[in-house]
Amino acid sequence: MSDITEFEDISPTTLADVLGREQVMDIGIRPLWPSMPRIAGPAFTVRCPPGDNLMLHAAIHRAEPGSVIVVEAGDVDYALAGGNVCAVAQRRGIAGFVLDGVIRDLAEVREMGFPVFARGVIPIPGTKSAVVPLGGQVRCGGVNVHAGDIVVADEEGIVITPRARQEQVLLDARAKSAKEAGESLDAWEEAHRARIDKILGENGAA
Repeated sequence: MSDITEFEDISPTTLADVLGREQVMDIGIRPLWPSMPRIAGPAFTVRCPPGDNLMLHAAIHRAEPGSVIVVEAGDVDYALAGGNVCAVAQRRGIAGFVLDGVIRDLAEVREMGFPVFARGVIPIPGTKSAVVPLGGQVRCGGVNVHAGDIVVADEEGIVITPRARQEQVLLDARAKSAKEAGESLDAWEEAHRARIDKILGENGAA
């Protein structure tokens, strides 16, 4: 198997071109502070029912360093985490959170530089009572995510590479990146214009 850290050099844009729309989370899940660095790591999956954040709070003590905690939440009315939870996650070496939900204490999280991709911020905390098994399939941002899938996220978006396909996806993404790096803007422009003009011509447009 390839080293997951190799995905840190691959942009979500390139991965999206390789994997297709179904592996790209929707635009509602976004970086919560500006200039957030790219994160890449295996998914540690969590499901939290509406109004409850117990299992995310449990996950920060159980996820391996380098993992990205990915959460399917039941609502956007109650915060899944706050400053202390993010601080402990950061201390334990967790790469970041990708949450189909909301957090609170954004100023603290921004100041500590902990990467959080989520739907937004709300000051109301959730309760802690619903026990749900960790590591199962979750649906986050419209994408099915399994434990161990590769998460790559930055300001361009969030892309999930299925664990079983990581070797081939990495090879394809590196090949695409190398081809693009070797192509000048002039060459790209010439090929692009020819392609667009051909499509227009075939459809009766000038």
